[in-house]
Amino acid sequence: MSGRQPLWLLMLLLASAALLGLGLAIGSTGWSPWLGASAGDAAMQLILWDIRAPRSLGAWLAGALLALAGAIAQGLFRNPLADPYLLGCSAGASLGVALLLFCVVGLSPAATALALRVGMTGAAFAGAVGAVLRTLLLARGVEQTLRLLLAGVIVGVVLGSGSALLTLMNPDILRAMQAFMLGSTGYVGWSAVQIMACTLLLCLLLAQGCARTLDALSLGEATARSLGVRLAAVRLLLIGALALATGAAVAQCGLIAFVGLVAPHLVRSWGPCTHRALLLLAPLAGGVLLLAADVLARWVIAPQELPVGVVTALLGGSYLLWLMHRRPRGLGVAR
Repeated sequence: MSGRQPLWLLMLLLASAALLGLGLAIGSTGWSPWLGASAGDAAMQLILWDIRAPRSLGAWLAGALLALAGAIAQGLFRNPLADPYLLGCSAGASLGVALLLFCVVGLSPAATALALRVGMTGAAFAGAVGAVLRTLLLARGVEQTLRLLLAGVIVGVVLGSGSALLTLMNPDILRAMQAFMLGSTGYVGWSAVQIMACTLLLCLLLAQGCARTLDALSLGEATARSLGVRLAAVRLLLIGALALATGAAVAQCGLIAFVGLVAPHLVRSWGPCTHRALLLLAPLAGGVLLLAADVLARWVIAPQELPVGVVTALLGGSYLLWLMHRRPRGLGVAR
């Protein structure tokens, strides 16, 4: 890191710590400070460490995963508008959840609750990864970037129409599908936190290992090849990290808009940086953004709660509109 990047790293870490504290202090009843909770208050201890703590950590980890996936996608496709859902992950996850809900409707309430508790995460993850594999199959590998983009759009449209058809065939699943599509961190537990933490570590290591290749790729494919970069192998690794990070976040929290698109732009707006720095700062920024949105979603209309995906869409859309107004020629990418 160079210049002011260590300062931004420290500020993002401090902001994460402050927001985690707020996440412990804000619940369904609004502001309820946790510092004064007595050790003998079993109910408050349960709320703090079994509900608010995993939810806050899970929100931060999901935001970090989406931001890392967005930074990878933008570097891999050399497109500042690329986001984690570009290869059909969101449509595949939606179809997986819709299929599960379609199959369990009609079972007894207890069986339905058990199937949904155990299966929705797996169905969303399997659907997301399956969509990426279909995209790779349709694109006939990873050699052509434009073909990959077109294949991702096609797979997204087809799978999205499939989930819409299942919802129309059985309107009883509409409410559950709506909750998944709008995104929520309310059901994140410690097991989900562990899964997302391990996934983030693995994907971050893979991305950092390919950071120099992304720097070379930003100069053009011909230049990258002249520098000895094995583009096919690197693309496959990066697409694997992209799919894994996106699938893990979507499986645990549903579809959350704009975090993966906005966080890399926010980091780049602080000054030019290499991909090694971007792939470290963007996940921190994404974690801060999603955790801040989650705290806001809990607090604004407490005791009711806004879907966190709606909050991120409002904040992310407002930021991109401001960025377009500031840069009338388009969204530039500073590397």
